[in-house]
Amino acid sequence: MGGGAYDYEAHKELTTSRATLPVEEVFRRRNLDPKMNPFGVQFRESRDSAAHPDSIGIIFALDETGSMGNIPPDLAQRELPSFMQLILDGNFVKDPQVLFGGIGDALMGEEAPCQVGQFESEAGLMDQWLTALYLERLGGGNIGESYDLFLYWAARHTSMDCFEKRGRKGYLFVTGDEPIFSTVSAAAVKRYIGDEIARDIPIKEIIAEVSKTFHVFYLIPDRQRAGSCERPWKNVLGDRVITMETYKDTCAVAATLIGITEGTVTLDELPAKLTSLGKGDQANSVFRAVEAYAASIGKGGESRPVEGDDAAPPIRRGKKGPGRV
Repeated sequence: MGGGAYDYEAHKELTTSRATLPVEEVFRRRNLDPKMNPFGVQFRESRDSAAHPDSIGIIFALDETGSMGNIPPDLAQRELPSFMQLILDGNFVKDPQVLFGGIGDALMGEEAPCQVGQFESEAGLMDQWLTALYLERLGGGNIGESYDLFLYWAARHTSMDCFEKRGRKGYLFVTGDEPIFSTVSAAAVKRYIGDEIARDIPIKEIIAEVSKTFHVFYLIPDRQRAGSCERPWKNVLGDRVITMETYKDTCAVAATLIGITEGTVTLDELPAKLTSLGKGDQANSVFRAVEAYAASIGKGGESRPVEGDDAAPPIRRGKKGPGRV
């Protein structure tokens, strides 16, 4: 999958036209869409094409349980087109192909704790998969959601030319506000994905496996939600756990994490880059969110954001001037 060309204006028109609609009119599924059912699916594929010769697979897996409130639909109705705009206009990567998925809670017996779309490059197709998500909105009653199930699926049921042809990892962004379970349940894998595995898999093993093909990040929507989940996730993902100041930074943060990892933007360049892309009001909050990760991979900068002034440029520290570190 992944053919077609991306049209930002078409994508923006799709989302703007429904920005004020009730959630139920945007996400109309009242059960699992058969096309998003991972059961028995061998692979979701991200492939090169004449239009996209340097494809790179990107997954957004949205926690759709009740505790996330209106964050998933608000991302769909207002925010997500800006992700592709930032990626392409910012030259962070050339040929992104995006797959949307959903995460629920298998241990609570949900119908659809793991939902998977297709890798797409075209606005209408991306939007089609996103709005096909079934917002089951259950969960609760235990400490955690089925992030492990989705990580297992991503590790063993995706196939990407970026990795297989060029040894280049894709990107997997998981949004959520709950801890991660300590193991991948063999029973849940069999029930929801259809694979027979001999035993439960320790979560660190599956994260190591999926990290062979993806740069994996866990995005926490805001600091209020971080209290219960940040530490458990940091124990397995370290500085790839990103606590944002507001979920409205999700797209800018994800695009920035790609740019920093790919080396197409530095932390010092980030405020000016985001401002040039029309995201100047988010520049400092995004900077604060990604700073620890950038430092952890040796791509930290000499800049510091101005506390309490999201529109202001960061102030400099030390004797070095701006530029690549």
